[in-house]
Amino acid sequence: MTVDTENPGAKISPMLYGAFFEEINHAGDGGLYAELISNRSFEDSSVTLFNWWIDEKGGSKGKLALTGTKLLNDAQTQAMALTVSSAAEGGSVSAVNNGYWGIALTKDASYKLSFYARPEPGDIMPLRITLESPDGKELYAEQTVDKLKEGWNPYTYTLTSTGTVANARIVISAANVGTVYLDMVSLFPETWNNRENGLRIDLAEKVAAMKPAFVRFPGGCFVEGKTPTDAYQWKNTIGPIETRPGHKGYWDYRSSDGLGFHEYLQWAEDLKAEPLYVAYIGISHNGDPIAKQNTVPVSEIQPWIQDALDAIEYANGPVTSKWGAQRAANGHPEPFNMKYVEIGNENNFQMSEYIKRYGLFYKAIKEQYPEIHLIANAAVEGEPIEMVDEHYYETSEWFLSNSNRYDTYDRSGPEIYVGEYAVTKGAGEGNLNAAIGEAAFMMGMERNSDIVKMSSYAPLFVNTKDRTWNPDAIVFDSSTSYGTPSYHVQQMFGSNKGDVVLPTSLVALGQEEPPGKQSIQGGIGLGTWATQVEYSDVRVAKGDDVLFEDHFKKDSGAWTLNNGDWEQSKGTFKQTSNDIDIRAVAGEASWSDYTLSLKAKKTGGAEGMLIMFGSKDEGNFYWWNLGGWGNTQSAIEKSVGGTRAVIGRTVPVRIETGKLYDIRIELSGSNIRLYLDGKLIQEVNDESPAGPLFQTASRDLATGELIVKVVNAGDTAQRTDVSFAGLATSSLEGTATVLQSDDLNAENSFAEPDKVAPVTQKISVDKGSLEFEFPKYSVTVLRLKEGGK
Repeated sequence: MTVDTENPGAKISPMLYGAFFEEINHAGDGGLYAELISNRSFEDSSVTLFNWWIDEKGGSKGKLALTGTKLLNDAQTQAMALTVSSAAEGGSVSAVNNGYWGIALTKDASYKLSFYARPEPGDIMPLRITLESPDGKELYAEQTVDKLKEGWNPYTYTLTSTGTVANARIVISAANVGTVYLDMVSLFPETWNNRENGLRIDLAEKVAAMKPAFVRFPGGCFVEGKTPTDAYQWKNTIGPIETRPGHKGYWDYRSSDGLGFHEYLQWAEDLKAEPLYVAYIGISHNGDPIAKQNTVPVSEIQPWIQDALDAIEYANGPVTSKWGAQRAANGHPEPFNMKYVEIGNENNFQMSEYIKRYGLFYKAIKEQYPEIHLIANAAVEGEPIEMVDEHYYETSEWFLSNSNRYDTYDRSGPEIYVGEYAVTKGAGEGNLNAAIGEAAFMMGMERNSDIVKMSSYAPLFVNTKDRTWNPDAIVFDSSTSYGTPSYHVQQMFGSNKGDVVLPTSLVALGQEEPPGKQSIQGGIGLGTWATQVEYSDVRVAKGDDVLFEDHFKKDSGAWTLNNGDWEQSKGTFKQTSNDIDIRAVAGEASWSDYTLSLKAKKTGGAEGMLIMFGSKDEGNFYWWNLGGWGNTQSAIEKSVGGTRAVIGRTVPVRIETGKLYDIRIELSGSNIRLYLDGKLIQEVNDESPAGPLFQTASRDLATGELIVKVVNAGDTAQRTDVSFAGLATSSLEGTATVLQSDDLNAENSFAEPDKVAPVTQKISVDKGSLEFEFPKYSVTVLRLKEGGK
C-alpha cells in the first residue's frame, strides 16, 4: 500500500460524521432524557394509570384513579387521584411506579424529587415518598411532607440514595382518610454537564466520544408521525415541563417531550456540534396523497411553513424577536446559530406531494434566512437543490460492494447527506459483520467528501426493553450501557477525520480481479408497478449481432411471466394489471456488452415503466425505474439476492400517459448508459471494489498527522507494506487502533461490553515504510506523525 503525501486530493468536509437522534426504542424517554419516572404526567393512557399501581398496607383501603377536572393547567388533560377511603393504624395507601423498567440508583448520589399536589378541600393529607427495592424490603431514600397547601402547589426535595440498585421503585404513600391529586411526579439524577432537565450521563458521554460534527433532530419518522396530529410540534416542547402536553410518537408510545427543542439545541452546543433540524411539511409517514389521507393539503400548508420559520427564529433570532425573546426567557439569550434545516423526512416516498411543497418551504426559508443550508429528501425538478438526503439499510455485502459508490458521482451537485445508514440484515443485534461493511462504506464517503458532505448512522440508541428497530449503535438498560461494534467504528472515524484526502494505491496478494473489469451479464425484462404499459419493438444487439428481437406479431414463447395480465396483440406487449412488481423476462444469463432498445407507452396507473437488464434470476437483476416514486424520478435499481437499492443518482423524470417513448440502454463492461427519446438521461458505472482490503488516507493539517484507515473484510490476515511517498523525513511514530474479532458474528453485551472494542498500540515507521498485519475481520486506524515534529 502506498500513501501519496505530496499530492493531496479533495478536502474532507468538517461536517462529515454526525449523530442522528430520534425518539425510537425509548431512546429519549427512558434513555438519554434523564427523567426516571415513567408516565410522570399521567397522560400516557386515557383509560388506565399506565405504569402506576396501588399498594394497600396494614389494613388501609383506597384507590387510584385518573381525573380530568380541576387540573394543573391547560397543557395537562389528566391527573392522578390518590384516595384513602379507610385508614388503619400504621397502614397506608400508596401509588407505586418502577420507572422505565426499573429506577437506577447509586449509593450516595443525589436525586431531585419534584411534583405538584392538590389536596381535596378539608382533607389533611401528609405524604411519605420513598425509593425502595421492588419488594419494598429495602429503603434507599425517604421524604415526608407533613402538610400540603390548598390548591395546586409545587414541591421539590433532594433525596440521597443509601444503596446502588438497577430496579428500584418510587412509592407515594398517604395514611389519612381523604384524597390528594398529583401531577408531574419527577425524579432526576445528576445530569451530563449539570443541565437542568438534562441528559443521562453515561449515554451522553458515549455520544460525546463520537465527536459528532452535527446532531440531527427530531428524526426520523418521529418528525411526521402517523397522522398530522402526531407530528412533532416544537412549540409544545419548550418552557417549563409542566406546560408541555407531550404527544403520541410514531413508534407506538407517547413522548413526554421533556427532551424538547431547547434541550436539543443546548445538547448540540454542549457537544460543540451543529444542530440539524428536520421540519415537518404536512406529509405524515403513513400519508397517502392519492387517497388524501394523513396529508395536510397544500392549500393549508402555510402554518407549517411559518412553524419552520419560527423554529429558526427561536434558534437564531435576536432577543428582540418574538421567539428569540422566548429563547432568552428559557435561559439562553445568546443565539444557538443553527445552520442546517432539512425539508421533510423521507417524504420522497410521497414524491407527488413532496414536489408541491419543497419549493414553498425552500423559498420561504431562503427569503428570511439565506444563510441556512437546506437539505432535500430527493431532487425536485425545477427547484434549487443544495443537498440531498440518502438512506441505506442493507447487508454488509452491499456496503462493501458500494464503498466506491460516490467515486463517479457528478461533481456539479447537488451535495450528498447520507442521513440514515446501517447494516440491518445479517447484523444480529449489532455484530462485527455490520461494522466492517459500514466502515468500508464510510471510507468511500470520506474519500469522496467533496460531494458527500454529511452522514449519520441510525438509529443511535436502543433500550433493550423496547427493541423496535435493530440494530442500533448504543445499547442500554436502566443502569448500564455499551456500544456495538458499529458504535466503535463511528467513534474511531469521528475521532480520526483528517482535513484532506491523500491518494492511495494498493496491490495485495489474495485480492480478486481489479475493480472495473467485471461485465454486467444477464437477460432483459419488461415490468410495471401499479401501472399499465404497452411495449413494442424490443431488440437486443451486441455490435452487429442481434441477440434477440420481438415485434409481438405473434406469441414468440420467449417471455417468462411472473405475474400480471399480459397480452401480445397487434405489435404490442400489453400489461393491464394494477398490481406491483410485475415482470416478464427473456434472454440469456450470459449476455453482456449489449444494447437494449424498445418503445413503450403508459396507458394508465400511478407510476412509469420498469426496463430490466443484467437479469440472472428472480432476485438478481437491474432495472431502469422510469417514472418511479409516484412518477417523479428515474433511477437504476440493482437487486442482489432479492434486495433492491438505487445505484447512482435519481433523476427527475415524469412519464406521460399516452405518449410513445423510445428507450435505449447501452451496456459496456460495467458501464450503463440510459437514453430516453435519444437523450442521454444517466450514465453509471457499477464497479465492485476488489477487497478484501479497503483503504483511505488523509492528513490532519493542524497537527500534520497522517491518518490511514483500513478494513480487512476477509477471513485471513493481510500482511502489508505501507509506504509513504513524499515525506520530508522517513521516520514516523504514532498509534494503531484496531477493532477485530476472529468471529464475524461477535457482539457485545451487558456481560461482555468490550468483547469487540478498539485496542490501541504504539507503532513507528522507519525508512518511510511500515510492515503491518491487518487482522482478519478488522477495522484499523493508523495515526502517524513525522518524527521530530
